[in-house]
Amino acid sequence: AVIPATLLCDEPCTIENLPDISDVHALVDILCSLGAKVNYEPNRFMTVDPRPAEGWQVSYRDSQRLRASYYLLGALLGRRGQAEVYQPGGCEIGSRPIDQHLKGFRMLGANVEQMGGRIKAKADVLTGTDVVFDCVSVGATINVMLAAAKAHGTTIIYNAAKEPHVVDLANFLNSMGARVKGAGTDVIRIRGVQRLQSRRPYAVIPDQIETGTLMIAAAATHGDVTICGCIPTHMEALTAKLLEMGARVEERDDAIRVRSIGDHRAVTFKTQVYPGFPTDLQQPMSALLCTATGTSTVVENIFESRFRQ
Repeated sequence: AVIPATLLCDEPCTIENLPDISDVHALVDILCSLGAKVNYEPNRFMTVDPRPAEGWQVSYRDSQRLRASYYLLGALLGRRGQAEVYQPGGCEIGSRPIDQHLKGFRMLGANVEQMGGRIKAKADVLTGTDVVFDCVSVGATINVMLAAAKAHGTTIIYNAAKEPHVVDLANFLNSMGARVKGAGTDVIRIRGVQRLQSRRPYAVIPDQIETGTLMIAAAATHGDVTICGCIPTHMEALTAKLLEMGARVEERDDAIRVRSIGDHRAVTFKTQVYPGFPTDLQQPMSALLCTATGTSTVVENIFESRFRQ
């Protein structure tokens, strides 16, 4: 979400610590298609100059390249007052509606239309208001934050998602002069500002799913692995289950050591919204439980088709 958010800035901005993955490359192509100037050095930095970006339409092909393409709706709505994006692509793990995203845009004063797979949003003026989500949605929380960052007045999001990357986006916006408070809680307040200016390079946070996958791999192979450059407090739900299984987990400020000696014990876990057990770690954790003694139970509460993958 930090990459689409660069469109809201009124001058060039630099992002560091980006992973060299297809989603990032797809977003670079999308920004360039909108007219932005992008200098991307994989594993080093990305500099985005959004000032030349006059486009507001994302093609069907580009929309399908990644799930996060729908963040262009909020970013373009906040930048230009209009956006056209097709239904996003991404992994098929179940129903992934965007009705809460569109509800949030409408609450801010946008006219939103869906025609087949195309989504069009337009607003003469975005006005801050109370947005109450019917269910917790990371994507909807982020999209409304993007649209509200430069809206008139104050927007309050109730039942907001608490995930670390929601907090990361808020920190990025605030680093440019936005006024976002409460990220990481279920109530987020965004006071709209007229301009956003880049003051310094911004480093995105380490990915909790990447960290968790490596932690699980260490336990599954009975290894002794230290993962550096991570944030241990983001991994508490997984750490608790690995300890329950009999693995040894040691935490430092920015590192986690996982050791596994002896047999693993069976456990039960349920996927939940953050700070609960992440649905994206359910699959590797299920593979790890195949090595455990006894019967484990896994309950998937987020995506109904996750077990098919």
